[in-house]
Amino acid sequence: MQRKFLSGLVLMLVLNLLIKPLAIFGIDAEIQNRVGAESYGIYFSLLSFSFLFNILMDFGINNFTTKRVAQQPEVATSYLGRMLVFRFILFIFYAIVSYTIALILGWDSYELYLLSFLVFNQFLVTLIAYARSHFSGLLLFKTEAFISILDRFLLILICGALIYMPITGHTFQIEWFIWIQTLCYGITVIVAAILLLKKIGKPKLAFRPTFSYAVIRKSVPYALLILLMMIYTRVDSVMIERLHWDGKAQAGYYAQGFRLFDALFMFAMIFSGLLYPLFSKMLAANESIKILLGSATKLLIGGTIALTIIACFNSELILGWIYDNNIYESEKAFRMLMVGFVGMSVNLIFGTLLTADGSLKFLNILSAIGILVNIAMNAYLIPKYGANGAAFATLITQCSVSLTQVVYCVYRYSLIPSLIQIVQFVGYTVSVFLLCYFIEVETVWMFLAICASAFFGLIIFRLIDMKQLKLIFSKVPE
Repeated sequence: MQRKFLSGLVLMLVLNLLIKPLAIFGIDAEIQNRVGAESYGIYFSLLSFSFLFNILMDFGINNFTTKRVAQQPEVATSYLGRMLVFRFILFIFYAIVSYTIALILGWDSYELYLLSFLVFNQFLVTLIAYARSHFSGLLLFKTEAFISILDRFLLILICGALIYMPITGHTFQIEWFIWIQTLCYGITVIVAAILLLKKIGKPKLAFRPTFSYAVIRKSVPYALLILLMMIYTRVDSVMIERLHWDGKAQAGYYAQGFRLFDALFMFAMIFSGLLYPLFSKMLAANESIKILLGSATKLLIGGTIALTIIACFNSELILGWIYDNNIYESEKAFRMLMVGFVGMSVNLIFGTLLTADGSLKFLNILSAIGILVNIAMNAYLIPKYGANGAAFATLITQCSVSLTQVVYCVYRYSLIPSLIQIVQFVGYTVSVFLLCYFIEVETVWMFLAICASAFFGLIIFRLIDMKQLKLIFSKVPE
């Protein structure tokens, strides 16, 4: 399992490092530069809103599928046909709920027009995620890695042609970006379906109310958890646009600070996606998860600490490389979001372990408390401080939730860290802090040198154990 995790992790990281940064910073950020903070702020707020109720199309089915297929691979074909029909019904329900709440919030006809495409895009994304849940459950990490970057690869090709080789002769519009996303998601759904059917066989489409009810009943705890987590991670941008007097612009400023946070979150999610089926299989077999958990924690949290410190010390420089405008307005929010990202990373590891172990009642209660804290802080801070207030609310929520999860896991699994492990993390954190404090970064090469030094620090402090990696990769991956 350790070998599968690390070999899958390397492949996923390599592919995502090649594609997603280019899509996020070369395409998405450049589109914001072209269309402006206010126009992009409308899109960002509507996009976050479309995420809020995405779970109504899933009800935790993806997590449930990954766990069930990992433990019982033979059920994949029988589930697929019945589940696809059920998903179309859930999409209709999701669309009705989304439009009803959008009308209550008072969005105008243009914003509802954009939302209609974003709602459909969420349906396509859900289908892609469902296919990936099968690949993950079957431990087909190479196939999952390919599907995970395909839509972004297509986005780079099409948007890149329109932005950097303007073949239309018109100024880029935010509507184009949304339409292109729809096309790229659609192609990815088709490719994922072909690969999945080739692996598990052709299913028989059928709607079985009894089956659907049984799946919902088993998936509701997963669905509730995802819904609660989605609310306290995505509701902030919607609240900014609705509560602040200059909400559209403030949402655009927040998007500039949030973009790198979101990009790093995508990479951190790779750990979660790989760990979930492995934890599920190991827990079902009563195997110890301590070694795998320790390796994942050292890699992700160690790297996250380094990136956070480097980003906070060089926030103006980093934002200046990405954006043309509103650097000062986004800088404070960016720094606070990056500190909150440490909590988010801890959440991904320990939350994944608890989800795989079925501790959903605890996670749901904790997430509900997180929502109350987050919404209350946003309601108080956003009218006064705009994007900065929302970023501070995110920081407090993420760190509080993750700390509670760690304490619970230490108690539940007897995960008492050794003195050496504590010294490793503290020593590494202090060394990266001092490195950034005494060295002023002025060029890209100096920034890359700082990042490289932080990476070698992971090896020096044995947060990356080279002997262990050599032992694992000396064997041919299954």
